Amino acid sequence: MAENPRNGRPYRRLCTWLRAQRLPCWWCGHEIGYDLDARHPLSFTLDHLTPLSRGGDLLDPANARSAHRRCNSARGNRTTAQRPQRASRRW
Repeated sequence: MAENPRNGRPYRRLCTWLRAQRLPCWWCGHEIGYDLDARHPLSFTLDHLTPLSRGGDLLDPANARSAHRRCNSARGNRTTAQRPQRASRRW
């Protein structure tokens, strides 16, 4: 059975290094709740500048970014640095 590389020591070390910097979310720019439960939408996750599905390196610190869980999920595997524009509800 193949091992999940995200369960390995190098990946956990990269997460710890990035978490220690306490940076804001690179995607939306807001503060991250580093003390929140991992399942919370505003908690920390490691995001990759170049998505893994597009050839990004899992363990490269230059490819690692701090992100909210919801921002990381919403971004998917897009490579654009801009959030999608939301239409205003006011007309």
